[in-house]
Amino acid sequence: MSTQLLLVQALNGLQFGVLLFLVAAGLTLVFGVMDFINLAHGVQYMLGAYLGASFAAWTGSFWPGLLLALPAALACGLLLEWLVFRHLYDRDHLSQVLATFGVILFLNQAVKLVWGTAPLQVPVPSLLEGGIALMPGLQYPVYRLAILAAGIATALLLWLLVERTRAGALVRAGASNRPMLAALGVDTGRLFMLVFGCGAMLAGFAGIMAAPILSVEPGMGDSVLILAFVVIVIGGIGSVRGAFVAALLVGLIETLGRSLMPDLMRLFLAPSPARQAGAALASMLVYVAMALILAARPRGLFPARAG
Repeated sequence: MSTQLLLVQALNGLQFGVLLFLVAAGLTLVFGVMDFINLAHGVQYMLGAYLGASFAAWTGSFWPGLLLALPAALACGLLLEWLVFRHLYDRDHLSQVLATFGVILFLNQAVKLVWGTAPLQVPVPSLLEGGIALMPGLQYPVYRLAILAAGIATALLLWLLVERTRAGALVRAGASNRPMLAALGVDTGRLFMLVFGCGAMLAGFAGIMAAPILSVEPGMGDSVLILAFVVIVIGGIGSVRGAFVAALLVGLIETLGRSLMPDLMRLFLAPSPARQAGAALASMLVYVAMALILAARPRGLFPARAG
């Protein structure tokens, strides 16, 4: 593999990693603070993409579509929390898994009913079209760099919110000792609702930003959800910093693995078997990395501080 292709794949991995972080950040807060397993979190990523595509088509521009889709994604998350999820907080994890899996099935069918099964395409905003020369003969899309910058800025803002504000202190207290927080008079129901809403909006934001580079289609959040769970396990449940580091790591492993493994297997196998074996091994790399990390650090790289 050439240096140019390696650099492109590394940037693609980082860009994929920040999208994973936007999904995983809300998931790790919901799981860490509320001890709630939300398998429907990937559906909120899908809803964000569909809302962004619809509002962009309606307004004729990506930016108004983004501004309209964010509060709409927040409203969808709050509505789901009010209708379904708040009734599951005191139930066991199996009940939560079964109920949120049902939400996945329902919303996937609802999306097909409203938008159809054909993939939707969202054009790249004109302001971010074209590429930037990273080295002679190598252009990298501006929009992908914008996704990377937006993800890093969001990660920094979220870290400041969680670590440096009173609201963040309540979130961290809820993650470490929820019964004590309730005993001190904090309205944990409202706190849970706000955390859930913010998580849904972050997942929706990831879907909106991914829409111009991916096809918007039913079920698009399922594969992202699996990797998001890997991210929060590696990073440490309830840790925003851990989610960010783990998301970048998973994004790089996933992207570079799929690019490098077929080439590496050609050292030992003929081209056709090498492609097949390389693709199979590449799909396993993230889970092998997770197992190795958990063997060394069972609570993840940056576990949330216990109270």
